[in-house]
Amino acid sequence: MLDTGIKRADLKKMSEYRRKLMGSPELRNLFLELTVRCNENCIHCGSRCGESAVDELTLRQYKDFLSQVRDDMGVQKKMLCITGGEPLLRKDFFDIMGHANELGFRWGMTSNATLLTKEVARDLKRVGMGTISVSIDGLEQTHDQFRRTPGGFSKAMQGIENLLEVGGFRAVQVTTVVTHKNINELDELFRIFSKMDIDSWRVINIEPMGRALDHPELLLTDDDYRTMFEFIRNKRIAGEPVCYGCSHYLGMEYEREVRDWYYLCTAGLYTASITANGDIIACLDIERRPEFVQGNILTDRFSEVWKNGFSVFRRDLSDDNPKCSDCSEKEFCHGDAYHSWDHDNNSPRLCFKDVLF
Repeated sequence: MLDTGIKRADLKKMSEYRRKLMGSPELRNLFLELTVRCNENCIHCGSRCGESAVDELTLRQYKDFLSQVRDDMGVQKKMLCITGGEPLLRKDFFDIMGHANELGFRWGMTSNATLLTKEVARDLKRVGMGTISVSIDGLEQTHDQFRRTPGGFSKAMQGIENLLEVGGFRAVQVTTVVTHKNINELDELFRIFSKMDIDSWRVINIEPMGRALDHPELLLTDDDYRTMFEFIRNKRIAGEPVCYGCSHYLGMEYEREVRDWYYLCTAGLYTASITANGDIIACLDIERRPEFVQGNILTDRFSEVWKNGFSVFRRDLSDDNPKCSDCSEKEFCHGDAYHSWDHDNNSPRLCFKDVLF
């Protein structure tokens, strides 16, 4: 375990850096929600994809927008993060991403991989995809039930194999959402993934948002959280490429132990997103509320919105809650992540104080 004194010194520097970003944000991650259509119906979906129809941006509108971003802000130190829904459902997917590639953008995507044939994998390589994260949420029966998609596990695993066979990508990652129902499958999943040539396995907890709020029985208990973090830490100590996601402040026991760096919610600081209808928001995982929409690319110039908007995110959530504002860890936590905050009651839905530390 890294020395606590070193961690506190690093976290103080992180806190100072975050204050600097509030005044001088630096766009690094631009998420494009190409569609909210999906061929799966996941129990935990934060965006509740597939529940309502949305007028999607056209190919022309995406091309104009990406060219505008390139002209106004450049492409250096920027990553396009492509998501949905299932982005491969768009018939013009390769036209959009081919244009992004021609403009010089680096890009990666998240996918359920059920549509990822060898031909699709070759096309992804052709238009410059560098990274991909594929969702595998348990062993076969668990995964298919969780995603309410019979045969989804076998299709996704074949999709991963197709990516690995084509090769040439910077990183092929598997992401697993851990729930109270599948936490006992982690060891077997590790055995399976360790035999595959994937680059990393990201293990994350189910988040109290979206459809997951309708299924409290899936949320992790305090013991589940400790089990999950110990699993990740022990694998990393053994040199295995297992990591936790970027969300949540974990305290001195687990910060820098389960991921490569310290916690920082980058919504509105490094990260902005374009929804399927063109709305400009911070992080796609954050609850879709009118006050969080900063504009729309069909009527607003994105670079100006990035420069002059997002004030609601360039502050500390801890200031809104008396318990958080009095917490000894608020300098490092800042109220934790926007996506797991109860914005009606101004309180965190998930806090690891008294759970992990």
